[in-house]
Amino acid sequence: MRILVGTCGFAISKNTYFKKFNTVEIQETFYNVPSEKTAKKWREEAPEDFVYTLKAWQGITHSSSSPTWKRYKGKHKINLTNYGNFMPTKEVFEAWKTTANFAKALGAEMIIFQSPPSFEPSMRNRSNLENFFSSIERYGFKLGWEPRGEWLNEKVVLKQIIDKYNLIHVVDPFWDKPVVEQEVCYFRLHGLKRRYNYKYEYTSKDLEKLLKIVLEQDSKEVYVMFNVINMIKNAEEFLELLRKQNIYS
Repeated sequence: MRILVGTCGFAISKNTYFKKFNTVEIQETFYNVPSEKTAKKWREEAPEDFVYTLKAWQGITHSSSSPTWKRYKGKHKINLTNYGNFMPTKEVFEAWKTTANFAKALGAEMIIFQSPPSFEPSMRNRSNLENFFSSIERYGFKLGWEPRGEWLNEKVVLKQIIDKYNLIHVVDPFWDKPVVEQEVCYFRLHGLKRRYNYKYEYTSKDLEKLLKIVLEQDSKEVYVMFNVINMIKNAEEFLELLRKQNIYS
């Protein structure tokens, strides 16, 4: 099993980060996709075997009502009506191409689609998902989907979509299990005590439990991505735990 440990965003200087971890999930691409020139620069700065993943642009997943659009800083004003919810619109498919082009320049291995709770498992949204994932060119990327809200109570439908479109079911393993056993497992850790508790700091007992969960996976590759305020500290502590078990060098 290959275990990759990193954080959702750099949080520290890239040079320091590269010395500590073997992967990172780029967050900037969710709010405002940087230039391909920036992507190439980041690729050149990283070690050859360093693994990049990234969040797909919100233009694919989040509708105009999402507060995340307040952080959009595009050069041109856009009509948000035709963006989000995986809608089968020209704008959404262009948003995918923009995301994919950045990912290609970055040499990324995986792209994560994180849908908000407002994207419910309605018939329309299911149709949007199926249309989107059956239409796009994947360019060799692994595609992960982190559904939120009511999707988490619709395991049968969720499994059907994950299976049919060869998606990686992205979960927080302290709260959910992937609905399908897959060669690649992708964990995003958002905190405990409540489902999205970004101020939470994982304890040594939590990390020991996490290690047990990771080793129980029947996967060839497991990504462990911390997404809390003290994510660098927690990721380092988890790496140290792996090293003590002679699992990570």
